[in-house]
Amino acid sequence: MGESSSGGTWRRAGFAGAAIGVLAAGAAAGVAVERLTVGRSVRRKARLALDSADPYGGLRGTPGRALADDGTVLYYEVDEVGEAGEVGAGDRAEASARLRRLFGRREPAPVTVVFSHGYCLNQDSWHFQRAALRGLVRTVHWDQRSHGRSGQGVTQAGPDAVPVSIDRLGRDLRAVVDAAAPDGPLVLVGHSMGGMTVMAFAEQYPELMRERVAGVAFVGTSAGKLHEVTYGLPVLGVNAVRRILPSVLRTLGAQAELVERGRRATADLFAGLVKKYSFASKDVDPAVARFAERMIESTPIDVVAAFYPAFAEHDKSASLPALRDLPVLALAGDRDLVTPSSHTEAIAALLPDAELVIVPDGGHLVMLEHPEAVTDRLADLLVRAGAVPRPAAAGTEPGES
Repeated sequence: MGESSSGGTWRRAGFAGAAIGVLAAGAAAGVAVERLTVGRSVRRKARLALDSADPYGGLRGTPGRALADDGTVLYYEVDEVGEAGEVGAGDRAEASARLRRLFGRREPAPVTVVFSHGYCLNQDSWHFQRAALRGLVRTVHWDQRSHGRSGQGVTQAGPDAVPVSIDRLGRDLRAVVDAAAPDGPLVLVGHSMGGMTVMAFAEQYPELMRERVAGVAFVGTSAGKLHEVTYGLPVLGVNAVRRILPSVLRTLGAQAELVERGRRATADLFAGLVKKYSFASKDVDPAVARFAERMIESTPIDVVAAFYPAFAEHDKSASLPALRDLPVLALAGDRDLVTPSSHTEAIAALLPDAELVIVPDGGHLVMLEHPEAVTDRLADLLVRAGAVPRPAAAGTEPGES
């Protein structure tokens, strides 16, 4: 008899593991050097120390829950104007200083900024931008289905589970908007998968876009052709892995407990890969790197498997021209290996009036690596979108037409 299908799948998984191991050799070599010089117990103590002192990801707002059209519960939080919050917002003087730094003498007008996070992250990935805007502008931060505090996607569970589509995520964003910001102007901000979510939202709800959306920010994202990304690795190796990776992920997703144990056993290699593909700066804050690592490692393997196929299929370039009349920010790190800056440049090419910003020495998690550069450009977008009133023309007083 021939080889069983399960045996064949596991053999392919073995091949994929070997190929991925070879392709990750650069990161692994750096980790191996560290292992020769730093004991495992020392590294573990360092991680625990970072975790206990980590100030990142602790900002919380007023919680809420939206119901997606398939019954999935989506968790979001709202930071209202004037609310200091319990962590990190500081006193009124500190808020005034932030207001002056970001907007000068201009005060934010009523608007809700909705932040959508990327693959294997959660709403806390916007920590620095949230801290800067907290109490100054109304913001909504939400966890994509199966991420963070949101429920597992209903249609991704059980024997009839189906992969996630980017269009599905666009409908999820609509559910969050309806629940957390049912009226008033919106500015939509998306990083990576979150930017794709915004594109799907724009394609599916053009009337809502025309009536309510005042601006859009795309951060480290892509409108399509992700199947061409090499992640800074040899093309032939990447293509070989890409062909078998979906089936491997499905197999591993069915053995989630085993995979999570393996993930813990290879924590050092995992941390090295996260750093390589998240950041470009050599001097990134270790606490920030550990913060990113914790977010990514908290994403279960079955969730990784359910979302992965969506990226190869993603193509929203045809929908982008509908945003031509809106203020748009297209921003990326110049050394992003996951969604290269050329993808952001392609978005800007379809939107000639968009502000294109390529952040030097920036990786995929540019909003964590260079937070002020991203926050300042978002503040500029709010001005362009009319969320922050423009200064009065020379010779006129505020309020004069």
